[in-house]
Amino acid sequence: QGTSHNLKSISFHHPSQVHHETKDMLLKATPKEQLKEQRQWSPYIDNGGTVLGVAPPGADFVVVAGDTRMSYGYSIASRNVTKTVQLTDKCVLASAGMQAERHTLHKVLKAKATMFENTHRKPMSAPSMAQCLSNTLYYKRFFPYYTFNVLAGLDEKGLGAVWGYDAIGSFERVPYVVTGSGSALATSILDNQVLFKTQPKNKRELKCAEVVELVKDVFTCISERDIYTGDSAEIYVITKDGVKKEIFALKKD
Repeated sequence: QGTSHNLKSISFHHPSQVHHETKDMLLKATPKEQLKEQRQWSPYIDNGGTVLGVAPPGADFVVVAGDTRMSYGYSIASRNVTKTVQLTDKCVLASAGMQAERHTLHKVLKAKATMFENTHRKPMSAPSMAQCLSNTLYYKRFFPYYTFNVLAGLDEKGLGAVWGYDAIGSFERVPYVVTGSGSALATSILDNQVLFKTQPKNKRELKCAEVVELVKDVFTCISERDIYTGDSAEIYVITKDGVKKEIFALKKD
């Protein structure tokens, strides 16, 4: 009877169950401070800032702009770093995102534009540049340029054109586009003032000077609420006569 009683009291466990129980006991017994923390590293950083482009439907001009603040977390690394580059006499690119990636991308596209002009004895058109930028971004899709781009220029008919991009080259021609840290603050303003989506009865054609003032107001509003946008805005106006640049002062704090 004693032997059968002892056999009844013995419990048998599957080896995997014993392994899991032992592992759980070891984890519970290990002090928190002795567990190694897993640290992750990323090659990318967002240096903040906002860029935008506006080309009202049917207009023979386009306005593109970007602020000059470069941030690193809650610190301002520089107050005078451009986010724009003039690629041809009728085409300007503005890029938000990582400053080092932006600088590299602008250098690559400037080189491609120069090579095209030397080969064909004419500058690359804005639609061709739009496709070239898309191809350049898509080529790096597995380790992409950490930039979010706005390309502005005049098309073959002399009308203003704006293209918006994601990081791997998908793009679309639109009347206006905003990207960067202040995009959420600006898009609704342009919805109201460019396409008059919330006030269709007041819809009218915008003049170049009105769009420039609108862009200044947009950047003023963004800099009041977005700590990554500020210091100054570089505003480019592209017409059949060429490209004009203006510096507009923003908040310094």
